[in-house]
Amino acid sequence: MSAISEVEIKVVPSKAFDASYIHAEALQKAGLSGNKNAVAVLTKRSIDARGKNPMYLLRFEIYTDSSIPEQHPVSDLYASVKDAKRVIVIGAGPAGYWAALELIELGFKPIVLDRGKDVQARRRDLRAIQQFGEVNPHSNYCFGEGGAGTYSDGKLYTRSHKRGSIIKVLRQLVDHGASDEILVDAHPHIGSNKLPNIIANIRKTIENFGGEVHFDTWVTDFELAFGKLKSVVASNGTRFEGDAFVLATGHSARDIFYLLHQKNILIEAKPFALGLRIEHAQQYIDKLQYGQEEREENLPAASYKAVCQVKGSGVFSFCMCPGGLIVPAATAPGEIVVNGMSLSRRDSPYANSGFVTSVELDELAQHGYKGVFAALEFQQKVEQDMWKNGDGSQKGPAQRVNDFVDGKTSANLPDTSYIPGIYPAPLHELLPKHIALRLRQGIVEINKKMRGYNTSEAIVVGTESRTSSPIRIPRDKDNLMHPQVMGLFPCGEGAGYAGGILSAAMDGQNVAHAIARYLK
Repeated sequence: MSAISEVEIKVVPSKAFDASYIHAEALQKAGLSGNKNAVAVLTKRSIDARGKNPMYLLRFEIYTDSSIPEQHPVSDLYASVKDAKRVIVIGAGPAGYWAALELIELGFKPIVLDRGKDVQARRRDLRAIQQFGEVNPHSNYCFGEGGAGTYSDGKLYTRSHKRGSIIKVLRQLVDHGASDEILVDAHPHIGSNKLPNIIANIRKTIENFGGEVHFDTWVTDFELAFGKLKSVVASNGTRFEGDAFVLATGHSARDIFYLLHQKNILIEAKPFALGLRIEHAQQYIDKLQYGQEEREENLPAASYKAVCQVKGSGVFSFCMCPGGLIVPAATAPGEIVVNGMSLSRRDSPYANSGFVTSVELDELAQHGYKGVFAALEFQQKVEQDMWKNGDGSQKGPAQRVNDFVDGKTSANLPDTSYIPGIYPAPLHELLPKHIALRLRQGIVEINKKMRGYNTSEAIVVGTESRTSSPIRIPRDKDNLMHPQVMGLFPCGEGAGYAGGILSAAMDGQNVAHAIARYLK
């Protein structure tokens, strides 16, 4: 049945999770406090920190009896697809796995190929890069089951509400083990300690309904006939034939970009963003956002969003991780790449964020980078230059924020969450000059709004360079298929059509429906 009304109440943090209290307040706001059959269902929870004291905003749907609409698992719509038409899904990140789930619902058999390992086996390779600086090029923070999102925070927020069904993606996560809190939080978050089990459960669903998932299986060739993709060849020599192909390999699969180019399959250079990861004490960010010396118990670790313009280019925070950790995200030996993550409790004493500037193609051309791989080659050179400056390990070159702005190498550095360790380095010189100048000026501008952002107690660490793909794999706007190759459906962040877990998952859903139209 439909709700008879919707109300919003504002409560202090200490009362925000008192179920009986907020239920009574909602019914009173609806004028139904004396109605024993009335039920208030929480649908949205957010924080308003604009005033002197932070408050929770709670939105409820009001029903006149207890017959609240039942929510059934999405998998109730599934049937076995063991003998159905085969769709090869290349990549087991959110784009690939949600394409696979949607394909099952639509009656097709997904066969998922991933270059990395399953989430559990992948942990050993993450430990190797953290503790010993050993980079497995097929299993790391970017590659492996669940993609980059599995071990880089698990934030579930997107502005791309028109791309697909956000609520469906969230319900599928809940169906597979996530807390139902993500259905109501304005900025839902799962945490990198909980996501692996959820991702493993999604794989079991795919397999239980007749799909297949193959790990340690990376694509080495595309086989075409008369302009149509017929099969792909994997690293172990296995040939996978399919009726359609989803290409969802993520933003760091450089070998796939080169392979496509080698096969004369059209790809395009694409702008991206480049910079550093900035880390403050979480207590400072809490004080800045909440105005409290000590954060109240029911308030989450505070986050922030920073953006400004410097000489016509955007400088902005990216993938902000409150109560988080900086992690090494290189995908090959000989490069330094960093990213951020948070565990579910977000209880680290540090807050980190990407701090980057947009890099446009005309700017790259002015500095000698041209052609389809202009952005990729520029990205790669910066990462390799950072590594060459170090001792051959995954230690991160770092600078106190105020020293970076002033163009001075730091004499020493504060503690950090980055497990491989950091060392003082002249990041203002290691970065390309035009990039460093914009970032330095960006910190000055943002410090005018966020006093203390430019401080000796915070650090910047290089390099934050995998914000998005430096390559776009084109597709038709209507049928989502590659304009040259029938049956090939570029998908997700690696193809240039998404920017996070939710948007990638929704793109996977959309591509699955495009394939259904193509095959039917």
